[in-house]
Amino acid sequence: MMLDMVRLEASAKLNRQRKVEFGQFLTPSSVARFMAGLFPASSLETARLLDAGAGIGSLSAAFLDRWASGGFSFKRVETTAYEIEDSLRRHLSCTLERYAARENIGLHILGTDFIEDAITQIQFHPRQRFTHAILNPPYKKIGSHSRHRLLLRHVGVETVNLYSAFVALAVLLMEPHGQIVAIIPRSFCNGPYYRPFREFLFKRVALRHMHLFGARDKAFKDDAVLQENIILLMECGGKQGDVTISTSTDDSFSDYAEHHHHFDRIVVPGDTERFIHVPTSPERNAIDLSKAFAYSLADLGIEVSTGPVVDFRMKEHLRDMPAPGTIPLLYPCHFAGQSIEWPKQGAKKPNAIMLNTDTEKWLFPNGFYAVVRRFSSKEERRRIVASMVTPSSFDAQYLGFENHLNVFHHAKKGLSEELVRGLVVYLNSTVIDEYFRRFSGHTQVNATDLRLMKYPSRNILISLGRWASRQGELRQEEIDRKIGSII
Repeated sequence: MMLDMVRLEASAKLNRQRKVEFGQFLTPSSVARFMAGLFPASSLETARLLDAGAGIGSLSAAFLDRWASGGFSFKRVETTAYEIEDSLRRHLSCTLERYAARENIGLHILGTDFIEDAITQIQFHPRQRFTHAILNPPYKKIGSHSRHRLLLRHVGVETVNLYSAFVALAVLLMEPHGQIVAIIPRSFCNGPYYRPFREFLFKRVALRHMHLFGARDKAFKDDAVLQENIILLMECGGKQGDVTISTSTDDSFSDYAEHHHHFDRIVVPGDTERFIHVPTSPERNAIDLSKAFAYSLADLGIEVSTGPVVDFRMKEHLRDMPAPGTIPLLYPCHFAGQSIEWPKQGAKKPNAIMLNTDTEKWLFPNGFYAVVRRFSSKEERRRIVASMVTPSSFDAQYLGFENHLNVFHHAKKGLSEELVRGLVVYLNSTVIDEYFRRFSGHTQVNATDLRLMKYPSRNILISLGRWASRQGELRQEEIDRKIGSII
């Protein structure tokens, strides 16, 4: 509890701009204890512990507490902790020096840049290795031409965020069979940007345990971080076996539950993207089990793309309301369930875009389209929210789709009405939402994610569309019952 008081005080003094600059959020003691508890027993006499982005030392302290209470049989722990922020490093020193006063501990507290230091060690001091690492790395994008990105490439690491860079470097710094426990955003589990990082991991580590928090705002609630976090236990150079998946709603772990899964349920054999699924129950999802859902969008002759109109790049062509020479520009705010409100009076977003030689290549001919919002609001129960675009809603030859929408189409043209209706019913089903959450680490829905999901046949989708057209406004229970009849 004392460390939590220090954490709250230190976090309050670290102004918001500095938190954003470093992308660092301090670990609550309950989470730190859980993470330290994931390490397996060890017969080593000396543990060499790495804590990169250590903050005030909560993670190292949890590891040392477990050792001091007899949870490990080490005779000595060499602790190396990196913290670049001066004010936090002072707290870190105080935290760890209290342990050094009564335990057989070697302390190395460093204020240097972990990425630069680690790469130097990997390249020039390959014998300096760690047996354990416990990490809550910073979360911040790495620019494609930044110094960090270029340095990482020297050791074969290609990644887009500091958190994945820290984990990758920790892997390279570990002894064979070294153990790493890290709490990181779940976003690396899927999407094209993290594919090199996923491939890097699976060549070098065995995944042993994954813990998922049910509420995305709870793990770092004191910092108001809205982020799906996942805790990983990895063994460097280990042989991959079954994976333990555990869940809890929040950092109290009061409703902790765990199940064991074959690795084929985590990373599907043959998936070239190497997406990481996180099944949260022992039962297989109905879409996995049913032969009715065996088609890709490519099989169906359907494409999905992110809306091509990026508004801040086309400001001079945007208009608040329709006027001569404009065509409709559609944002998520124009869709409410299956109804379209366009133009939307008093909207904060423009309703129209000029039709001219500069804009026409970004536009779609008016037609039937299914659209899925890339971002769902906290109030919505489903991650995937699909709506239908009907051409009769607009007296226009073309439509603009803004970048916060994903658009289902064929060669930049509309689909048949029945196919679109069926697609929207399918995408709005509970079983699809559950399936999507299993492999999506984002709080957003990307076109790549939608492209790689499973779908029913074109005939089934058309049949669904015909059924939907006879029903009027559909309730969730009716959608789920209909999809259940197909399964």
